[in-house]
Amino acid sequence: MRYYISDCHFFHEKINERMDKRGFSSVEAMNQYMIEKWNNKVNKNDEVVIIGDFSWGKIDQTQEILSKLKGRLYMIRGNHDHFLDNPSFDKSRFVWIKDYAEIHDNKRKVVLCHYPIMCYNGQYRLDRKGNPKTYMLYGHVHDTCDQRLLEQFQEITRNTKRMTLAGGGEQEMAIPCNMINCFCMYSDYEPLSLDEWIECQEMRLKK
Repeated sequence: MRYYISDCHFFHEKINERMDKRGFSSVEAMNQYMIEKWNNKVNKNDEVVIIGDFSWGKIDQTQEILSKLKGRLYMIRGNHDHFLDNPSFDKSRFVWIKDYAEIHDNKRKVVLCHYPIMCYNGQYRLDRKGNPKTYMLYGHVHDTCDQRLLEQFQEITRNTKRMTLAGGGEQEMAIPCNMINCFCMYSDYEPLSLDEWIECQEMRLKK
């Protein structure tokens, strides 16, 4: 199984107390809760793609967290992942570390970047039933005004129609837009599969 998660911000006190207002009594309590949620979901051979901003901690602190987490880890670099630039950091815990990636997940393309890409590669691809064949997974914006703007953009895009060639003729179609913010608080700090993130977003936007 492959899971995704973004913006854990291990050891980031200001994220807990001010920006996200996560509500933990301490950063240590936040770290422990996230480790437990992760390991209760992920098995040893599962894959977890971290979509940036994993840790605000020092090198040894971050290495210790990584040693406690289950799964084969893949890293999309975030703007706060300064530990990756330190020569003393052991990167062997990650299968790969990239700024951007395109992978396949159960016959669907997944575009991965810490920063939201509003016009992403494969955006218009649909299967024969009209289901999306490509998803853009991102982080960075947390649950902020920027995320509200992105949700408005997606709604506007999906309600916009254009002429396209299909079935040997020209027809009108709505523009697909399938961007998902894999912000850890949206899943109660649990890594989720692509299908789970799709469901999570649908449920969240219905509220």
